[in-house]
Amino acid sequence: MYPHERSLVKRLKDEPFALIGVNSDDDLDYLKKRMQEENITWRSFWNGPEGTRGPIAARWGVQGWPTIYVLDGEGVIRYQDVRGEEMDEAIETLLEEMKHK
Repeated sequence: MYPHERSLVKRLKDEPFALIGVNSDDDLDYLKKRMQEENITWRSFWNGPEGTRGPIAARWGVQGWPTIYVLDGEGVIRYQDVRGEEMDEAIETLLEEMKHK
């Protein structure tokens, strides 16, 4: 998903949009290297040495990876587990809603 995420960050850089990741690798040193190799420029949090059972996943009820939440400007989850074009449409819908408020 990294190529699509990179394209979103680039395309929406001037919009009220933020991509936030949570990574479930249990090895922080490996994660740092991987993020650099993959050119991850957006904020990404580490779920801890417990990997997929870490505190962030537990708090958000994540059962599988990747889990995607698209939140609106108020922090309300409006879409879940959308990918590719479906994710793009969800984001565009929310950006349009914000323009009409």
